Amino acid sequence: QVQLVESGGGLVQPGGSLRLSCAASGSIFSINAMGWYRQAPGKQRDLVATITSDVSTNYADSVEGRFTISRDVAKNTVYLQMNSLKPEDKAVYYCNAVVTLHTGIRLASWGQGTQVPVSS
Repeated sequence: QVQLVESGGGLVQPGGSLRLSCAASGSIFSINAMGWYRQAPGKQRDLVATITSDVSTNYADSVEGRFTISRDVAKNTVYLQMNSLKPEDKAVYYCNAVVTLHTGIRLASWGQGTQVPVSS
């Protein structure tokens, strides 16, 4: 019912920048919130940043000041601009969206994940 397609991952050196994108499609009436989570090998999936329909943002302490989340409402797309990347940012990044369908059902969906290897 809802598909999230991520793009923009790839190898980057420490100190570098990368921009992730996630486009939502399907029977979407409205998007309540979108966000990014990440999961490093052997660790749990953690919140990176979220943005709500009223453009309220929330960041993990570890990325505050380095990452910026934004969204294009017309395109149902959320972006994550990642600057000053560190080796500890290496993870699989997952897009998440909380949407209301045309049927009135509200649900959360996940993207397939995109790799962000940070290595020199």
